[in-house]
Amino acid sequence: MRVAIAAESFLPQMNGVTHSLLRVLDHLAERGDEVLVISPGSRHDRPRSVAGARVVRVPSFAMPKYRKVRVAPGGVPRIRRLLEDFEPDVVHLASPFVLGWRAALACQDLGLPSVAVYQTEVPAYAARYGMRGIEAMLWNHVRNIHQHSSLTLAPSTYTVAQLEDHGVDNIRLWARGVDSTRFDPTHRCAQWRARMAPGGEKIVGFVGRLAAEKQVEDLRALADLPGIRLVVVGEGPQRRRLEQLLPAAHFTGFLGGDALAQAVAGFDVMVSPGELETFCQTIQEAMASAVPVVAPARGGPLDLVDFSRTGWLYEPGDLAAMRDHVRDLTGDESKRLAFGATARATVLGRTWKSVCSQLVGHYAHAIENPAPQVIGRSYSGAPRWAQERVG
Repeated sequence: MRVAIAAESFLPQMNGVTHSLLRVLDHLAERGDEVLVISPGSRHDRPRSVAGARVVRVPSFAMPKYRKVRVAPGGVPRIRRLLEDFEPDVVHLASPFVLGWRAALACQDLGLPSVAVYQTEVPAYAARYGMRGIEAMLWNHVRNIHQHSSLTLAPSTYTVAQLEDHGVDNIRLWARGVDSTRFDPTHRCAQWRARMAPGGEKIVGFVGRLAAEKQVEDLRALADLPGIRLVVVGEGPQRRRLEQLLPAAHFTGFLGGDALAQAVAGFDVMVSPGELETFCQTIQEAMASAVPVVAPARGGPLDLVDFSRTGWLYEPGDLAAMRDHVRDLTGDESKRLAFGATARATVLGRTWKSVCSQLVGHYAHAIENPAPQVIGRSYSGAPRWAQERVG
C-alpha cells in the first residue's frame, strides 16, 4: 500500500499527534508499505525520513504564543503536486485543520480516498487562547474538512458523539494503543522517588504539555494536601507561570524514553486536569504502569478511567472533588494498589500492533468507498487563512 500522511504537526514537535503517527509509521514500515509524510516546517528541518517514510516540509509560520507549534497555510496546488507525484492509494489526514484542509481539497481534486483522524478540539482551544466568539465558525470549518473526507476516525465515544452533533457523518471509533512493556510498574525506582519526595511523601504526577488547554494550574487545589509531592513532567509556554503558581512542585522538564517510563511508574497517583482531551494517551501510560488516575468526566477519560475501579472521574470544574479523590487514593494504600493493578490489567490488550492493524482496515474501507460526501468545493465557514490561495 502507498500511504500519504498530511500531518498538522510532526517531529521535532512531540505531542499526541506525533506520538501516534510514529507508531503508525513503525507499523506501516513493518508491513512494507511506502509512506510519504507532509508536514509544516522548512526545507532545512530534520528529520527527512522516519521509519523508512520520506518527510516533506511545506512552508509554515510559528504561532505567536506557542512558537513550537507551526501552521502551514497556503494554496492547494503545492499539496496536489506532492500527492500527484507520490500516487498514494490512500491519504491519512492527521488532526486536520489548516494543512489538512488543503490536503482534503487536493484529494477531492484528484479523486483520492482520504481518512481524516480527529484528534484535537481546536474550536475549544481557541477560547483557551483568548479567541472567544469564533467557536461556531471553527466548528463549521472542522465539519467541512471531515465531510470532504472519505472516512472520519474519532478516538473516543465522546468525540464520536461530538462530531455527530456538529454534523459530521461516516465516523468510526479508532482508539490508541499503549506500550505496556515500556510503561510497566517494574520501572518504579526507589532512588528516583527519594529524589522527588525526600520526605517520603506520596507522589502525585502530571504528564503533558505545559500549555493553557492542559489546565495544569488546577493542581493548585492539591498544593496544601498533607503528605503529597506534586511532580510535573513536561515542557511548554506556561512553565514559568506554573512554577510561580506551584512553588512546591518539582518540574522535571520534558522526559522521553526510559526516563519518562521511570517517572510515570514512580507516581502514586496521576492527575490529568485538562477538560479538552479527545483521548489522553498519558492516562493509558499511567494505567499500564499500575498507577490510578484522577481526571475530569469529559472527553477521552470517560472511556479510559473505570470509575471506582481504575481511578476517579470528577465533574469538570469541581476541583474540590478532584482534591477529595486524590486524598482518597493517597490515603488508602490497599485501594491505591488495587486500582493500579486493575488499571494495568485493563490496558494490556491495547497493543499498538492491534490498533494499527485496525487503522489499515479503515484505509481499506476508504479505498473501497472513496467518494467524500461533499461534491464540489465549499469554503463556507472556513477561516480566511485556511482557504485556497491562487499561485
